[in-house]
Amino acid sequence: MPLIPLPELLAHAREHGYALGYFESWDSYSLEAVLAAAHEERAPVIVGFGATMLDDPWLDDRGIGFLGAMGRAFVEGSDVPLALLLNETHSFEQAIRGIDSGFTAVMIDSHRWPVPEAVAAVSALVDAAHPAGVAVEAEFGSLPDFVDGQVHDGHAYLTDPDEARAFVEETGIDCLAVAVGNVHLLTVGTAAIDLPRLKAIDAAVSVPLAIHGGTGFPPADVAAAIDAGVAKFNVGTRLKRVFLDAVMANAGTWTGQESVHDLVGSHKDTDFLVAGQASITSTVRELIRLYGSSGRAESLLPKEVT
Repeated sequence: MPLIPLPELLAHAREHGYALGYFESWDSYSLEAVLAAAHEERAPVIVGFGATMLDDPWLDDRGIGFLGAMGRAFVEGSDVPLALLLNETHSFEQAIRGIDSGFTAVMIDSHRWPVPEAVAAVSALVDAAHPAGVAVEAEFGSLPDFVDGQVHDGHAYLTDPDEARAFVEETGIDCLAVAVGNVHLLTVGTAAIDLPRLKAIDAAVSVPLAIHGGTGFPPADVAAAIDAGVAKFNVGTRLKRVFLDAVMANAGTWTGQESVHDLVGSHKDTDFLVAGQASITSTVRELIRLYGSSGRAESLLPKEVT
């Protein structure tokens, strides 16, 4: 199944009243887990890798090329509609490398840059990406982070609808990530979402909206957020947590007598990492249903594939 352009996926979600999940991966186990969930739910998804938590020297050496090659190797054999995103790069140059490495959507983590600098970088990225058939997401507004049990919001600011309109018009982006009370990395409780602000942003801009910080987004507000223009939810922290919990639980059963080759990296049922993989698949399936994207794949596939 060929990759579907991100704007096409987002437009379909908007038209049919559901949202896509961007379920962030970090290795082959996590990527395969997301793809398995999408296949089982017959759901379109956005897959990919996030640069925010990765080491810059690793990314700038051969990391982005490696991630792009691995991503393309797995997704091009899929039978559900997909986009492949390089999320929140640290620099313009890394995003450009993402375009060259086969990603179909890219994003710079520019939400805390001075607005003129962000506009300039994102506009230049759009100019480079669109001729290559690559979509660009950007964030306007800045989310607080949940670190060490506390919400740190010293640099956070909510998205202003009028300023967001100007940002979208100046840059030409395909998707706008917004700050409406959502919190990055929130693992305790849920965020308090400003739905009226979200509706006002949707009325002001011409592109689909994205919610980062999907781990702490209140499930009860998902339907209202979709009605208010959200076509994409980002989830990463929750997936790493369930993966780690499952791996640690299974590692605790090791007696020292079993072959380490069976327990680590074998892709067999005995592999501790496969236990983590299964936990991701289960979690992603739940979120796909929550976002309403389950069963939507066939209407996006070419007729000869269905």
